[in-house]
Parts: sequence; C-alpha cells; structure tokens
Amino acid sequence: MIEIISTLKKKIALLIISFFNRLPVKKNKIFLFSYYGSQYGCNPKYITEYILDNCPTGKFDLVWAFNDLKLNEGLQGIRKVRTMSLRYFYELCTSKVVITNFRTTDLFVKRVDQYYIQTWHSSLRLKQIEKDAESSLPCHYVEMAKKDSQKCDLLLSGCQYSTEIFQRSFWYNGKIFEHGTPRNDLLFRNDTTIKRKIIDSLKISEDTKFIMYAPTFRRNNNLDVYDLDYPKILEKLRTKFGGEWAFLIKLHPHLLSKSGHLIYGENIFDFTTYHDVQELLSVSDALVSDYSSIIFDFALTQRPCFLYVPDFDDYVDNDRKLYFDIRHLPFVSSYDNDDLINKIENFNPEQYRQKLRVFLQSINSFEDGRACERILTHISEICVSEKKGGTYETLQDWLYNRSF
Repeated sequence: MIEIISTLKKKIALLIISFFNRLPVKKNKIFLFSYYGSQYGCNPKYITEYILDNCPTGKFDLVWAFNDLKLNEGLQGIRKVRTMSLRYFYELCTSKVVITNFRTTDLFVKRVDQYYIQTWHSSLRLKQIEKDAESSLPCHYVEMAKKDSQKCDLLLSGCQYSTEIFQRSFWYNGKIFEHGTPRNDLLFRNDTTIKRKIIDSLKISEDTKFIMYAPTFRRNNNLDVYDLDYPKILEKLRTKFGGEWAFLIKLHPHLLSKSGHLIYGENIFDFTTYHDVQELLSVSDALVSDYSSIIFDFALTQRPCFLYVPDFDDYVDNDRKLYFDIRHLPFVSSYDNDDLINKIENFNPEQYRQKLRVFLQSINSFEDGRACERILTHISEICVSEKKGGTYETLQDWLYNRSF
C-alpha cells in the first residue's frame, strides 16, 4: 500500500511539473537547496550570501527550498518555499539557474533553457565516491546519480585531483569549473564575529581556544570508535600550546540521536545540531577527525589536524575504499587515545605546515578565497537582471498577460 501511494504521489508531481514547465522561465531567478532541503548551508549558502552582499537589491530573485520553514525564519534577502509544495514546483520549474550540493531526483525535470550548477559537498574526498564506489552504493542511488549528471551544466571543483575524480567517476562529461569551493572562501577570512557568537552562547572566556571533533559515520553504526578521552586531550593541549581549551563536538547527522551517549564533561560542548560546520572550522584552532572530507577544507587554515582512526584496517576493508593512504597525508594519524596524546605532545608546527604546502601543491588546489566571486561572474553571464521576452514575476501575472 505504501508503495502504491508513493507511486501515485510521484505521478501527480510529474503532472504538476509538466504544467509548470510550460510557463516562462524568469531569467534572474535562482533556485537553491542544500542536502535536499534539510539546511541552509554548504556551497549554496555561501553563493547566496555573496550575491546578497555584492549585488544590487533585486538583481537576482533568490529562492530557497526547505523541509521546515520554521527553522529558517530569520533569513533575509531570499524567498523561501517548502519542499514538495505546489509553490516549490512552480519556483523550481520557472528558475533560470538551479544550484544544489547533492544529487537531484526525477522530480527535477530540467528544461532546455535552465542552467543547473552542481556544487557537490566537498572540495576533495578521502572516501571514494560515485562510480569509484559503485559496488558499495545502492542501485537506486546509482541510477539517480547517472540521471542527475545528464542534467548538469556545470560542476564545481576545488583542485585538479578532484577534477580527475569527477572526470572518471561522476558519469559526467560537461564543463568543470576549476575555481575553488564557495564554502571554503570563509576559511580565508578572519571573521571574528563567528567566534564571538559562539563564545557568548557558551558563556566562556573570550580567550578560550577550540578543538573540534568531527568524525564521519560508520556503516554498522558502531559507537566504540568515538571513544576520545576528552579531558586528557584538553589537558595535553593546555600544556603543549598554552591557554584554555574547549571541545566543540560536531557528529555526523546520522549520529544525532547518539550524541548524548558520546559527549560529556567540562568544556566539552555538543555542536552536532549547529547549522554550519564551515563556521566551526573557521573558529577552531585544531581539529580531530577521521575519514571525513572536512580535513581537506581545514588544511587551508594551516592549523593542526589530527586523524583518530582506531578502526583503520576494518574501515578500509569493510566500509569504503580511500583515495589516499592516510599514513601518507600531511595530517597526524593516531590509532588509540595514548597514541593521540603522544602525537599532540610531539607535534611539530613547521614540519606540519611544510607537509601541507607539498600536499596542496600535489593536488593543485584552486582554493584562494575567491570562488564565490568567480561563480557570481559566471551566473551573471547566464542570467538577465530585467524581465525580457514575456517573463513575469508570478504565475498570476503570466496568466493575466497570456493570450488565448
């Protein structure tokens, strides 16, 4: 019965799309969503904010889709629609540019005069993706991914190494925009307001330094691998680097319900529900992660990054193959708590920065803090700011001006 209802809903949605796809495209309308409408974040967010900060009011009509409009009530300068609503399909079907960071489904039926920008959700991956990991991906996802790549007009890349991955594994033969990752522009700025906001919310000393723990999930939901000894690590950071330290814990969304079992202690704060991991990276003085792609984002800050991988052999054998041997990455790898404490004690900042420089050169990084600027220039070439040739603000305007 559930499958029948789902099929019926899809058929109705496709009928609605078929109608709206006959309406004129508004040439300055940009439709954006992140992780299927679950958040205001990642690359689409930073493209949006750059447009709002650098374009005249009204030049672009920015429409964001969210699953829950109440969670994003404070956003200014954009229009919001609820995913899968009638208005959602109307806005999607009549937008000139569509921007997302994940695969689109069959319910995005791209029109000939629409332009679809796929920003993806990482500048460089450690875990293998798409065709490279096809044997470990669900069949329905692979089919969706192939269809999505056929719709795509532009794919963003953060480095030459990523470009090569995309060319090999993304089922995509179109244009790759080799100008960096919009969300990483933040890491080139010294935005003190973000740290001030976090410090004030935690009511701690403004001189506190932050270490973030941001691991990825495991396929078998094993929690044993997240056994960091937070108090000992904080004490070692105090003696090694000086000052007061606090942990910001940002678990993967798959572990949201488990955070209460994994986070505890003084100066240890759960930021799993925090809306933007990039902001947390920007204020962190050090990072502990594992197989997450954010290690490559954090590398741009030149700050210490430690990999805590007690399940390394099991993960590589049974979960996901990796593009790099972590033992050859510039980040310091450790395999148990004692090992991690020892690696912090013996951390050499100059050697680490030299290894980072060599690594970033080896992947030919495109990151320089100007990705948003360049993508806006490209979008401006695609869009027209004023109405031309029968494009109208609303469906009502179109119907009123339509000749039958």
